[in-house]
Amino acid sequence: MIKPRIQAVCGFGCGSSLMLRMTMDGILSKHNLEAETFCGDVGTCLANSCDVIFISQELGERIIDRAEVPVYIINNFMDSNEVEQKVLEYFKTLED
Repeated sequence: MIKPRIQAVCGFGCGSSLMLRMTMDGILSKHNLEAETFCGDVGTCLANSCDVIFISQELGERIIDRAEVPVYIINNFMDSNEVEQKVLEYFKTLED
């Protein structure tokens, strides 16, 4: 399996995206999955090389139609169950 580059995106790339990234890193470790995670901001996230973007609903609406990679909308960055479900959902697409 490839080692995907996962981008966690928020408005400025240093607040809530960092919390999301840390949550995703914990989930990846828990499930013995490997990925390179990094933070990005909504203004430049489409220019960053990545395999998938995780972003809030509000910001996701601004990029989803222009993204060349899958975009996963996270409704609540603080809900680790939601984040886990969507991270695992993404990894299942890599198995196909």
